[in-house]
Amino acid sequence: MTSVDPRTGIGGRAAAPTREPNRWRAFSLLAVAYFMTAVDMLIVNVALPTIGARLRFPESDLQWVVTAYALTFGGFLLLGGRAADLLGRRRMFVAGLALFTAASLACALATSDTFLIIMRGVQGLGSAAVLPAALSIVMNLFPEGAERNKALGLWGAIGASGATVGVLAGGALTRYAGWQYIFYLNVAVGGAALLLARRVLPESRLDGARRRYDPLGAITITGALVLVVYAISQAPAAGWTATRTFTMLAAAAVLLAAFVFTEARAAAPLLPLRLFRLRTLAGSNAVGLLLGASFYGYIFIGTLYMQQVLRYSAMKTGLAWLVVGLTGVALAGPAQTLVTRVSARLVMAAGMTITGAGIVWATQLPAHGSFWAHLAGPFFLTGAVTWVFIPVSIGALVGVTERDAGIAAGLIDSSQQLGGAIGIAIASTVAAAHSRVLLGQGHAAADALTGGFHWALWVCGLIGLAAVPVALLVIRPVVKRPVVKGRVVKRPGGTPAARRSRSGS
Repeated sequence: MTSVDPRTGIGGRAAAPTREPNRWRAFSLLAVAYFMTAVDMLIVNVALPTIGARLRFPESDLQWVVTAYALTFGGFLLLGGRAADLLGRRRMFVAGLALFTAASLACALATSDTFLIIMRGVQGLGSAAVLPAALSIVMNLFPEGAERNKALGLWGAIGASGATVGVLAGGALTRYAGWQYIFYLNVAVGGAALLLARRVLPESRLDGARRRYDPLGAITITGALVLVVYAISQAPAAGWTATRTFTMLAAAAVLLAAFVFTEARAAAPLLPLRLFRLRTLAGSNAVGLLLGASFYGYIFIGTLYMQQVLRYSAMKTGLAWLVVGLTGVALAGPAQTLVTRVSARLVMAAGMTITGAGIVWATQLPAHGSFWAHLAGPFFLTGAVTWVFIPVSIGALVGVTERDAGIAAGLIDSSQQLGGAIGIAIASTVAAAHSRVLLGQGHAAADALTGGFHWALWVCGLIGLAAVPVALLVIRPVVKRPVVKGRVVKRPGGTPAARRSRSGS
C-alpha cells in the first residue's frame, strides 16, 4: 500500500484489493465480458447495409442502429459506475450482463427497424452497467503496482483490439452466417458468463455507512451526456450551425453546470469533484477523451475509405483492420512493463505520438490504393494505440480509494465514449463537406471521396497528437512513498521537488 501525494495525483488511502486466490480466473471472466461489449461498438457497422436491406430501413434511420447504442452507453456510464459502488459491483455486473444478453437476443429476433433500434438502446444500457462494474472489480482484485499494471495492460489490449476485431467479426458473420449472428454471438458468450459469474467473482461495495444517493446529480449528468452524444452524432446530418444542434448543446451545457453546482454541495455526490485533484486521474481522462476522438474517428473513416473507394467487402475490410488489432496485442506486454518501470505518462505520450503519426500517414492514401503498398504502414503504426489504452486505464485508477472505484471506472469509460462520438461526428462532417466541394469542382467520385477522407484523417491525427502535451504537462511523475503502520515514511535527502527529480519521469 502506498500513501499518496495530492500534488502528483496519488493521494489518500489507496484501495485495499481483495486477495482472492482465483483472481486471475475472475479476471478472465471479466475480460471476456469487456471484450464482448468492446466488440459490439463496431461489429454492427459493416453489417448496416445488409440490415437496412433486410429490415427495409429508411436510409436516414439506418444510423440509429449505431447511435442508439452509443447514446445509452455513453450517457449512463457514470450512473452505472456509482451504482456499482453503492449496490455491489458483482450485482451490477450480473444485472448489466443479463440485460445486455437479453437485448442481444431481441436484436437477433427483430423484424422491424423500430424494434431493433430500441433494443440497441437497451444493449447500450446493459453495457453501461457492465463496464464500470467490471473495471472496478479488477481494481479491487489486484494491488496497486506491478500486478495491477499487468492486469490493466491486458485490459487495455482488449479495449484496443476489440474495435478492430468487431469489424472483422461483423464482416465474417454477415457474409457466412447472417447479420442476426452478430447478436446471437453475444447471447452465447453472455449466457456462459452469467452462469460463471456468481461462482468466480467476489462481491464488493461500500460497507459500514448508510447508502446515500444523489438523484439530482444523476439526472443532470446523465441528461447532459445523452444530449451531447445525441447532438454530436446528429450534427453531420442536421448541420453544426443548425438551431437544433445549438439548442441541444446549450441545454447540455446548462445541465453540466447544474451538475457541477450540485456535486459541490451534495453530501454524497455521484461524482466527487475531489477526484479531479488527482492529477494522474484528470490527465488520463483528458488523454482518454482525445484518444477516443482520434482513434474511433480514424477507424470510421478508414472503413469508409476501404468500402467506398477501394470497394472492399465487409470481410476484406475486417481482415485489413486485424493488422491493427494484432499489432496492438503484440505491443501490450511491453507497454505494461514500461508503465511499471518507467512512467505511465511517457508511455502514454509515446503511444499517442506513434498512433497520431500513423493516422497522419494515412492522409496520403490514394484513390486507387492497395493494402500492402498504402494501408499496411499506417495500420502497423496505429497498432501502438495499446500504448495509450493501457497507461490511460492504469492512470485513471491510480490513487482512487475503494469507495470510488466504480465511479472512476465509469468516468474513464465515459471520456473515451464521448471522445469517440465527437471524433466520428467531426470526421464525418469534414469528409462530407470537402467531398462535396471536390465533386462540385468536377473531380471523379473516387477522387472526391478520397480527398474528403484525407481532410478527416488530418483532423483525427492532429487530435491524437494534441494528447501528447496533455500527457506530459498534466500528468506528473508518480512519487511512491512507503507506509509503515499508517504513517508515511519520509525519504531522506531534501525537498519533495528534489525527490521528484531523482525519481525521474
